[in-house]
Amino acid sequence: MPSTNSYNPFRNYGIHLWGEENFVVENGEIKIDFGKKPSLVQITRQMREYGYKGPLLVRFPHLAIKNVRTLFNHFERAKQEFGYKGKFKAVFPLKVNQYPGFVTPLMEGTKDLEYGLEAGSKAELILAMTLTNLGRPITVNGFKDREMISIGFLAAKMGHDITITIEGINELELIIKEMDRLGSPMPKIGLRIRLHTGGIGLWAKSGGYSSKFGLTSTELLEAMDLLKSSDMIDRLSMIHFHIGSQMDHISPLKKAIREAGNIYAQLRKMGADNLHAINIGGGLAVEYSQHENLINRNYTLEEFTNDVVFLLKEIATAKSVPEPTIFTESGRYVAASHAVLIAPVLELFSQEYSEKRLRIKETNPPLVQELYDLYRSICEKNAREYLHDALDHMESLLTLFDLGYIDLVDRANTETLVHLIIKRAIELLHGKPSREIKTILDRVQERYLVNFSLFQSLPDYWGLGQHFPVMPLDRLDTEPTRSASLWDITCDSDGEIAFNIDNPLYLHDVDVKKEEYFLGFFKVGAYQEILGMRHNLFTHPTEVTVRFNESGEWHLENIIEAQSILDILDDIDYDTKEIERKIRQIFEENRNLENDERKEILGELYLYLSENGYLRTINFSEGAQRCD
Repeated sequence: MPSTNSYNPFRNYGIHLWGEENFVVENGEIKIDFGKKPSLVQITRQMREYGYKGPLLVRFPHLAIKNVRTLFNHFERAKQEFGYKGKFKAVFPLKVNQYPGFVTPLMEGTKDLEYGLEAGSKAELILAMTLTNLGRPITVNGFKDREMISIGFLAAKMGHDITITIEGINELELIIKEMDRLGSPMPKIGLRIRLHTGGIGLWAKSGGYSSKFGLTSTELLEAMDLLKSSDMIDRLSMIHFHIGSQMDHISPLKKAIREAGNIYAQLRKMGADNLHAINIGGGLAVEYSQHENLINRNYTLEEFTNDVVFLLKEIATAKSVPEPTIFTESGRYVAASHAVLIAPVLELFSQEYSEKRLRIKETNPPLVQELYDLYRSICEKNAREYLHDALDHMESLLTLFDLGYIDLVDRANTETLVHLIIKRAIELLHGKPSREIKTILDRVQERYLVNFSLFQSLPDYWGLGQHFPVMPLDRLDTEPTRSASLWDITCDSDGEIAFNIDNPLYLHDVDVKKEEYFLGFFKVGAYQEILGMRHNLFTHPTEVTVRFNESGEWHLENIIEAQSILDILDDIDYDTKEIERKIRQIFEENRNLENDERKEILGELYLYLSENGYLRTINFSEGAQRCD
């Protein structure tokens, strides 16, 4: 139904809030606002032509590179504005996204900047040593054993600018022992400090005295004594803190910077002459909200950089110490927007309530006949009144069915007619939103079955209640009128993104048996891939990277197909050869099958085993099984 009111897809789906000027809506399609502006549905259909079905994870490396450059540009602007003499450097924390389709182009596209990688495990450290451009920073966080510290020494011997951040006194003792064993060159040393300032939001426990990581004031003094007694105080180059991922308010960061700045000044005066850097960790928030009343952060990137630079300059001036090099580890900000999950809708469950399903009798119960008359005569003038009447009639008729006064056909007609009246009334009243209409939409929401696993591709939604922007890829020149809840294809009742009247999602009423309808889940590039679980043994979706050349032309590369069923079983330690052997044996022992039939069935089964587990087509009206 073409829009007759102020429907604006750009604003109705909140692209102006979360889109970061990366997307534009033209000709009813959402497009990447870069180069030749390919539409997401165009990219998806090209992948379909290549034979890839099911959900797609589409990467746009240029968006991550853009975010890094934007961060550097804002810090450089703030430094010039406040006359700041310290440097700015940054690292990407690999825990946010370790996949080569993301990390490799990120390092290639930022080699001219003081930008490197942060590692929190031995495997991540090996990646950092391999992928970080020589001369660019590497930081190592998290708990460490002798072997991990030794790897850090080897990185230094390769020529890397690496800093090992100490989480406990025992780690410092290990570094001293490795220095005796391996000698110079050795990594720089950082001290992670446990601030009094706590974080806020879902990750508040990352900061404050009860946080998992960092040295207390007492331990900090002990570390200084140990460094001096070991004649290694000159290796102390950085202090580090982190008050939480996705900081939605700026005030805790400002308090933390004041606290850390004063600790920096104190350590300098205690003889740490080579201490020159403060690492403020990550936490730069990403805007996920699609609605003005549910904004995720209360500050801009300009305010963030201004506050960091101004406060550190103010402290350095007051304490008469050099202005420190500023380090950040903003991972979510860099990675989130670079990836879009695209998944096809398989079914609209309420489409069984269509006019052709009615079984109107020659003589109907009075209330059923009234419902039928309401449906035939509803218009904009009477839509609200008829909607109320239909809901009242439905309650009465369902009670009559429970008491045995109407039959199953009458009940089916009731359900269908009420649904048709509600659907029509919402179309007529959609331009006049009210709390009542939203409440009704919540009661009669359309269930869209979407070909993806929420647990695999959006684990933070399931585990933390983190919302992600969702919208259709096309038909954006037509106003959506269906209040939508999204069901994934797992056999788990938690695999649902429910309709929320405070955070509503409206989609189109389409017949997916006749035309494809794709949904895009945006800002899924941070954490979701690596945290994704194999619930119901669904694997990662097929992945593709979209690259642009200098003339703005785009092409698809680095296609990584979703794992086959056999590959998934092999990954969770099943002997897939034994599985194939047992299947073959069972068929061979089945005397009810002829040899040719047995070979044909086995061939078909092996074909299925070599494909991924996502659904290709589904039609519940033709007897397919539903998962509970």
